[in-house]
Amino acid sequence: MTQIITSFAEIAPRYRALFCDLWGCVHDGKKPFPGAIAALQAFRAQGGVVVLISNAPRPKPAVLEQLDRIGVPHDAYDEVITSGDATQYAFLSGAVGHKVHHIGPMPKDQPFFDEFADPTLAALAAKSPVELVPLDQAEGILCTGPNDDMNDTPADYRAAFLLAKTKGLVMLCANPDLVVDFGDKRIYCAGALAALYEEMGGEALYFGKPHPPIYDLARRRLSDLAGDLPNDAILCIGDGIDTDVLGAMQEGLDSLFLTEGLNAGQFGPADALEAETLHGWLADGARNPTYVMGMLR
Repeated sequence: MTQIITSFAEIAPRYRALFCDLWGCVHDGKKPFPGAIAALQAFRAQGGVVVLISNAPRPKPAVLEQLDRIGVPHDAYDEVITSGDATQYAFLSGAVGHKVHHIGPMPKDQPFFDEFADPTLAALAAKSPVELVPLDQAEGILCTGPNDDMNDTPADYRAAFLLAKTKGLVMLCANPDLVVDFGDKRIYCAGALAALYEEMGGEALYFGKPHPPIYDLARRRLSDLAGDLPNDAILCIGDGIDTDVLGAMQEGLDSLFLTEGLNAGQFGPADALEAETLHGWLADGARNPTYVMGMLR
């Protein structure tokens, strides 16, 4: 049965590396969480490796800029992997064609098209560029989020999705998350648009959590830092039950589910979780995190 803990220090010595989610776990889009920062710093001080894995549609360089901007210290992590990084490989390889219609906030998501964590991606972009075109000229769709990510809802895209489905276009989803909390405002992510497109009969491809490509990339980067570690040496941390926890389960990795993210307040106070309610909810969803706590600290 899932173990409820109150401090990360209780389990930290069991692991050599963390695959830790960012938004809702380390920061809220505006500021870092002091307890989470302290926990990650302590883990690294004891020799652990922290790989931050985000479903952000933007690549690593842009996320590093954001972390610096909101004050996440460099000594809290060793590496950053994003859904944007993983999706760039598919996008530049022509997974949905070379004439692609983009849905997403600009210029916010411009880094997806011109910033690359891997130099081979820059070479691929130069050798075989993808042209961004109107929907009626497109061979496929790239979705990095709603165009107005602070206000749009998936329903705003029904007409466009009807046309896209009729044309048989495949959507490349750069962020499988459905929603995220930006400060105290909950906003839709690309995953919510992709879910609607699939409900309407369209096809979507995903490369972020809980899907394998982002974990493959994370393992390669972790290997560069710490060698090839066995599964039982890696712990996944996150507040997404259907992304972080499900992804860990599918990869054969232990997980720590943080209830005070997307499910804040659902299971009682963060420091006194209601075990019966929590375990019932996990069982109903067929999700089995190894550990649970309110917030990372």
